[in-house]
Amino acid sequence: MINGHIEGQHNVIELDFEVDEPPHKVWRAISVPAFREHWLPKDALTDPQAITITPGQEVRYRLRDDAPPFLESTVTFSIAPNETGGTCLRIVHELTDVRIDRLTRDPANNNNDPAMMSAA
Repeated sequence: MINGHIEGQHNVIELDFEVDEPPHKVWRAISVPAFREHWLPKDALTDPQAITITPGQEVRYRLRDDAPPFLESTVTFSIAPNETGGTCLRIVHELTDVRIDRLTRDPANNNNDPAMMSAA
């Protein structure tokens, strides 16, 4: 059984799950490419190798959208044992593409008239 909780911030999605499986099984599912491929295909990854890895605790991958504008992000999987012998799994997906600021700013040609003040 998996119970989850979702929190969202600007450019970040955090997911918390309680998984019935023990940490070593969850670790294999998120870190071994042959198992990871079933739910996170290498085509979604910028590089199939992890960016960072803390064995048995955390692994981070770099992703790239498959549609324009092909934004890049990172996804971090953190695990810890829970009180029932299962696993606390936290997934943090963060939009990290440096181009995001340009996509969210007002365009330079927004055609808004500047506020004008008249001299008295």
